[in-house]
Amino acid sequence: MQLALAAGDLDSAGRLNEELQSISEHLDGGHSHYGLWHLLTRVKWLYRTGQVEAGVAVAMDAIPRIERMADRNLLERMQLLAAEGLGRIGRVGEGTRLMATAVSANPEPPLEMLAEASRVAGRLTAHDDPAGAAGYFARAARILHAVGNLSAGNEVARDVRDTGVPLIYSDGDAPPQPPAGLRPPAAELTERIAALIDLAAHPPLLGAEVLSLITDTGAARSARVAETGPDGDGDQAPAGRDPSLISLPLGPYHDRHFSVVAEPQPIASARATLLAIERLVHTALALARARDQERERTALWPEPSPEQQLGLVCASERMLDLVKSVRRIAGSNVTVLITGETGVGKELFARALHQASARRDRPFLAFNCTTVPREILDSQLFGHRRGAFTGAQDDSPGLIRSAAGGTLFLDEIGEMSLAAQPKLLRFLETGEILPLGDTRPQFVDVRVVAATNANLEQLVADGRFREDLYYRLSVIPLQVPPLRERREEIPLLVEHFLDKFSHESQKPLLRVAEETLDYLVLYRWPGNVRQLANEVRRMVALAEPGAVLMPQHLSAAIAASRRTVPADQLVLEPTEMVMRIDQPLAAATEHLERALIQRALKSCEGKVDDAARLLGLSRKGLYLKRQRLGIE
Repeated sequence: MQLALAAGDLDSAGRLNEELQSISEHLDGGHSHYGLWHLLTRVKWLYRTGQVEAGVAVAMDAIPRIERMADRNLLERMQLLAAEGLGRIGRVGEGTRLMATAVSANPEPPLEMLAEASRVAGRLTAHDDPAGAAGYFARAARILHAVGNLSAGNEVARDVRDTGVPLIYSDGDAPPQPPAGLRPPAAELTERIAALIDLAAHPPLLGAEVLSLITDTGAARSARVAETGPDGDGDQAPAGRDPSLISLPLGPYHDRHFSVVAEPQPIASARATLLAIERLVHTALALARARDQERERTALWPEPSPEQQLGLVCASERMLDLVKSVRRIAGSNVTVLITGETGVGKELFARALHQASARRDRPFLAFNCTTVPREILDSQLFGHRRGAFTGAQDDSPGLIRSAAGGTLFLDEIGEMSLAAQPKLLRFLETGEILPLGDTRPQFVDVRVVAATNANLEQLVADGRFREDLYYRLSVIPLQVPPLRERREEIPLLVEHFLDKFSHESQKPLLRVAEETLDYLVLYRWPGNVRQLANEVRRMVALAEPGAVLMPQHLSAAIAASRRTVPADQLVLEPTEMVMRIDQPLAAATEHLERALIQRALKSCEGKVDDAARLLGLSRKGLYLKRQRLGIE
């Protein structure tokens, strides 16, 4: 269909359009990616056949569907095409606003999109400002000529003929230009300055734009774009040879260097105009370099990761999977139970869950069930009326109503009294609370996230926690592993805490020595991330600004913890062993296998079948390894 349009065979294009429409309707009900892209060609065909209002209707109907697809390239093309159609039917103001929306959404468009925006701008301004439209069409033609898009270039030529703007097409291969001496109005000069910025990363096109601007201002007797090859071949720019000429370098492009050479008019105003153009070009080139540097910085230091955006510092596979789970369940209102040892960061994950949800702009309240006596826990959660009990001198909304619309985080939920558990269960089931002293229940929209370091299943078995409440809280369980099971995160956490606490203490340029980091990585961290944070905080507090934190800065317990554990002493460290990595692989592997087999046999009291099952081996496989390693 595109080929038929390019060839001017509108009848064939119409027949193909009907066929494509029929196919598209069977692909996702007309909402497929291919079907929406076809609508671009359909709208162009409708414009070409005089059905402009129908084309505008198709384009405007497609825009919201494309927005849902999130294809920015297709969306911008369709918006520009709709803006053109609006201009064709006399709704120029609407078309201009839509064009501005399309262009503003893409600060760094590809060259062909720049050309399309210029072409549409030419259509919209042709009636009121033919000279300005000529500049737009000429720019679109220059860009399309440079990238070799002949079909789109022919569309520009048709637009020029349809609108009757003063644009001269040459017989050769050069792109068209406005008539000589046609000075652009001030409004278009502003737009052409923007074009210099847009094209600064493409020296050939920048040169053509600068040449056009110099010609239109009439500030030069002659001007041309000079191109020099890597061996000095090509059109040499005679910089410094002829004092009457000025040379404006534009930069390299595909192993060739481009510049604009101009001979100013022999009057001061002309020279001042060329100086102004030079400053504009220098600024445009500087902005282009800044954009390139920003892209390089983004590649080296990318945007914050999803876990960093949620206030989490994660690197291990288990923790990243946990972050993915948080993002998946954030949109729902189901209760979540976060388990893990003290100090692993359960509250941080609760806050991340709140931050990733639609409740992020509402309150997040954290409450530790061990911080208040059990007898007033009911009042703290559900509130009370004045006079409900001795000392209740005022009404209290309670934590649940205070967190309305947001998230309530109940830490150490296992310590909640048996008396308060039924009321919490009723709230989770119905969303209703009954404050002390009140006679009417109240509905409150709050998401509850609970956390505990206790074994709730054991508490249920012991009769200290309601079984129905346990199952209601743990609709979605999340278990945060202890720090010793994700040691690969310790360097990242140390860097995070060091940066945080050094800023707080105003002690810049602190660093952790590699030897010190070894101690931190190998320590068992019974207090988990909280203990690590406090250790870094302590080191920062005692260090001088700019210091390198050495092992002597560590607390005594951590400094004394680093040692190599022989295999025959594994009873002291039942779940870990430490070995040197500066040894041959075969020796290290043998050392590891020997230690694992000896520990398995010892823990299974010499029962070979049980030890083999524990190691994931067959009985014969374990026998062969014992025979090879000489293990009795």
